[in-house]
Amino acid sequence: MKRKLFTPLSMGAMALALVMVACGKAPQLTRDNVDDVLAHMTLDEKINIVVGAGNETFTGYGNTKKLVPGAAGTTSPIPRLGIPPTALTDGPAGLRIDTMREGQSRRYYHTGFPIGTALASSWNQPLIYEVGEAIGNEAHEYGLDLIFGPGMNLHRDPLGGRNFEYYSEDPLLTGKMAAAFVRGIQSQHVGATLKHFAVNNQETNRKDVDVRIAQRPLRELYLKPFEIAVRESDPWSVMSAYNMINGQQCMESRDLLTTILRGDFGFRGFVVSDWAAPGWRDSGREIWAGNDLLAPGTAQQRQEIKAAVKAGTLSVAALDSCARRMLQFVARTERITPRTYSENPDLKAHAIKSREAAEEGIVLLENHNQTLPLAKETRRVGMFGVSSYNFISVGTGSGNVKTPHTVNLLEGFANVGVETNADVAQTYQRIIRDTIAARAYDPLGYAAIPELTIDSAVIARSAQTDDVAIITIGRSCGEGADRLHATEYLLSDVEHRLIAQVSRAFHAAQKRVVVVLNVSGVVEVASWRSLADAVVLSWLPGQEAGDAVCRVLTGKVCPSGRLTMTFPLRYEDCSTHDNFPYDYHGPKAIGNYPKIPRTPAIKNVHYVDYVEGMYVGYRYFDTFNRPVAYPFGFGLSYTTFAYSDAVCRAQADGNFALSVKVTNTGTCAGKEVVQVYAPVRSLRHQLVAFGKTRTLQPGESETLSLTITQRDLACFDEAQNAWVLDAGDYTLEIGANARDARLKAHIQVSAPLVVERVNGVLR
Repeated sequence: MKRKLFTPLSMGAMALALVMVACGKAPQLTRDNVDDVLAHMTLDEKINIVVGAGNETFTGYGNTKKLVPGAAGTTSPIPRLGIPPTALTDGPAGLRIDTMREGQSRRYYHTGFPIGTALASSWNQPLIYEVGEAIGNEAHEYGLDLIFGPGMNLHRDPLGGRNFEYYSEDPLLTGKMAAAFVRGIQSQHVGATLKHFAVNNQETNRKDVDVRIAQRPLRELYLKPFEIAVRESDPWSVMSAYNMINGQQCMESRDLLTTILRGDFGFRGFVVSDWAAPGWRDSGREIWAGNDLLAPGTAQQRQEIKAAVKAGTLSVAALDSCARRMLQFVARTERITPRTYSENPDLKAHAIKSREAAEEGIVLLENHNQTLPLAKETRRVGMFGVSSYNFISVGTGSGNVKTPHTVNLLEGFANVGVETNADVAQTYQRIIRDTIAARAYDPLGYAAIPELTIDSAVIARSAQTDDVAIITIGRSCGEGADRLHATEYLLSDVEHRLIAQVSRAFHAAQKRVVVVLNVSGVVEVASWRSLADAVVLSWLPGQEAGDAVCRVLTGKVCPSGRLTMTFPLRYEDCSTHDNFPYDYHGPKAIGNYPKIPRTPAIKNVHYVDYVEGMYVGYRYFDTFNRPVAYPFGFGLSYTTFAYSDAVCRAQADGNFALSVKVTNTGTCAGKEVVQVYAPVRSLRHQLVAFGKTRTLQPGESETLSLTITQRDLACFDEAQNAWVLDAGDYTLEIGANARDARLKAHIQVSAPLVVERVNGVLR
């Protein structure tokens, strides 16, 4: 027998509603009459507005081809009430829509921007706003109404399959970057969607895994970035995650979607489910929880909701709440005031913005004896590695973008006036062409082409004729599976051999070797980095990849990217490695595939214990003083910076104003990222503020003004269900990364302070 969640509407009230619908003149939806329209809706119409119209690829029906071909889905129209359909699209790194239209020869291209991790590596909020603005503009001009992005789950573990879509292992950096991105998108009258809410930190069995987590890490690490983004950017939408938290399905959790999201965070938009087939979730319970739109939407879901209303397990009042929020969303779009969509965004300007974002996200990891920038006398380079010629610009799955082109390193060097070895190039290009020609079309993107074994004679000739060697290591990634330790974190034997052979040959000729990491996530570096004279981390930098990388290599751009996660010496050094499916090779449960049988229950597949608690990423490595390959926030520059005049003052609102002067003491123009860390209960420190200077000329200074709030210093006290600022002397470490403090400042808190109380749910 089903438990009644709400008391159903009385028969008298239902009869009155039917009379209103029958006798009243049907209003047409505007921004000012949502409640009036809702009052005139039938039960079936209310159900239609909370269930998507589907898409052609997922359900075999829908409106995507009529609105924007290739869109992820649409909402359901109700012509009687003037409610149009709206078009929804994936888009954390650019729009994911079709470039071809039936019966047309024109291509509808859209810009491929750097992946989320690369964007965040810029540490530049105004730049991220501009990227969001450009993506929002393309959506607006192509007639799209909502973008499913940004992705903003934490990098709990280096092998998370969708880490590339996400920003960081730190919640403050993640929340600030996401907020800037959302504000940029929504400045173009297009909605943005925070995803995936919440604690969706692995792809293995993502639809059914139960995350078991304590309240403090839940609030401080995994919910905090969403809270920041909600409060600072007012997103139109939030996407509920597939997984469970402490036994509750996220899509069915009223604790999560109503009590926390709307109650504690103050969220005002609508919640959309992640893409789920019928049978995975209880549709009536999803609506009761506050999941306003079931996507992409099926007839079965409509039937389930109607049955729940008739059975009394779902009240009409609960359905009305969801329907009202969907009407509010439709009303804020430009669909209700028909306009002509240009379908002609400024792709040239957006390509420049993509390149600029890629340049600022590139991280210089090693630079021995000033190998970089390449000397002006560099005439020709020998390029090795498949990805040098088939550069990976974006990820796969929902993060894939059908870009008009991708600039590889061959083109990039040509554009900066540096010749490349044609014989080496031809060796790679022939095999790459054959591989691409043989693979089947995949709308979600392609895996990286495996590395090739190159004849040692080819390497030897290059070492004699070329001035420097460039080796590119490539890694792609996408949704549906986590990265495997053995094949995607570690370099292959072929890659190790390539680095060793090229280094040996070029060093014997007194020439230098540069390794470019064209990767979607953290890879092992400790075993081979000493063989390279310089290491450059480009991530997946979008369609202008080659130009961005080569402009950094040649010194046209001074690198200013900083790591948003820790690079461990070994994967086994991570606090999460024993509680993450890094070596799982069993059956997958993604898309429409059936669930993995729960008997027997498999650790890290059916359930995962977040036993590391607060000790994730640098919070673990720095608190326990564990050695790392590169610390959080690390990145080298071609110039040097000095920090001075740090002043911290209490403000009337209880927050703290910090100013610090940064001076370029080197010989070339560059930007510096200032990072501020403070101790928080049981942690050595955590990031509490950051800022990036403008481009400073040699000798030039800039004073950055940063705000540190009481919440930035507070921790979550589980006993009080509150954010508490402990009494004490807080020493602020101001520096270039988590392990490079240049200055210190102090904040004195005389007595403990309850900063904010919240609801004690989801335990």
